[in-house]
Amino acid sequence: MSTSAARPLEERIEEALDQIRPAIAADGGEVWLSEIEGDTVYVAMLGACGDCAMSRQTLKLGIERAIKERCPEIHAVEQI
Repeated sequence: MSTSAARPLEERIEEALDQIRPAIAADGGEVWLSEIEGDTVYVAMLGACGDCAMSRQTLKLGIERAIKERCPEIHAVEQI
């Protein structure tokens, strides 16, 4: 078992979000972890990201990718 997998899932997800938060904040947005249910993570996208037309792309190509890199047991990230 790798050392990253031995760390709590929520901690690794928050690290992934911390990695992407500066880019989101640069556009006036924020992302918060809302819930982990099975292999799915639910996040809240706030500020400018909450109603941006590009939020789905940010979610899938940025947030989901960053989380999956740190947490391979996660298969999907969805916006609440």
